[in-house]
Amino acid sequence: MSGYFFLIPISLGLGLAGLGLFLWTLKNGQYDDLDGTSERILHDEDRPLDNGPE
Repeated sequence: MSGYFFLIPISLGLGLAGLGLFLWTLKNGQYDDLDGTSERILHDEDRPLDNGPE
């Protein structure tokens, strides 16, 4: 029973730390462009590759 007196504050602290980190990433714009990276890999470059002198 005395183990709960240690586990409850630790779990509440970890939960608040996770919530704080999530709010920090939300404030810094981490989730602004979710589709940009996934679509950027699908488009090829129009420039030819530079193979050097032939």
